[in-house]
Amino acid sequence: MKLEEILLNCVIVDDDEMSRSMLTHLVKKVEGLNLTNTCSSAMEAFNLIQNDADIDLLFLDIEMPNMSGLELIQLLEKRHIYVILTTSQEQYALEAFEHDVTDYIVKPVNQARLLKAVTKVREKISSELGQPQDLPFLFVRSNYKIVKLEPAEIMYIEALSDYVIFHTDRQKHIVHTTMKNLEERLSKFKGFIRIHRSFIINAYHLDSVQDLNINIKDKQIPVGRSYRAKLIEILNVL
Repeated sequence: MKLEEILLNCVIVDDDEMSRSMLTHLVKKVEGLNLTNTCSSAMEAFNLIQNDADIDLLFLDIEMPNMSGLELIQLLEKRHIYVILTTSQEQYALEAFEHDVTDYIVKPVNQARLLKAVTKVREKISSELGQPQDLPFLFVRSNYKIVKLEPAEIMYIEALSDYVIFHTDRQKHIVHTTMKNLEERLSKFKGFIRIHRSFIINAYHLDSVQDLNINIKDKQIPVGRSYRAKLIEILNVL
């Protein structure tokens, strides 16, 4: 499927009437965008979506009275709706992308910038359609059965010859795989850092770093020489 053939039902959410009018004019020029509604508040948009409206994409302002655009995004995290933020302020960009928005446009919006943002949405959809959806957890073969592991419960992983050991709060799981393969598998989850040829840690369980050793609970884990600079960079130590 060509990108321009991906049809999107969209809604503009902005408390400023002139901004809504200008963006409406630009959106209607883009082939494949079906503008179904415009809303003057985040609450109005929330009610619209709660009523099972068929919405694929929001053009969303950030600074609005009573409920901000970012607050609306948090309420909609379980709904699969793409978001392009349109705002006069640049300082919200970092926080916005933490909420997985597709693009962030600083007003005034022009046609070229709008097209670029819509293309990003379509590329994201095309990628998702062409790939199987990743599950938010791991299945591993351990002790003659398949075990589901939540990434958050894994404290660290230790290499043992042709096996690895998953260390969790409750128990250990010995799995036949390589650290290289495991590192690639874990790359889709946040927090996992390779710190040694024989160790991958979950940074969410890291207690402290002392004398080039990682401390997790009662375990002291060495940091390999070739991994030290990258670790310090990732931890962003003050």
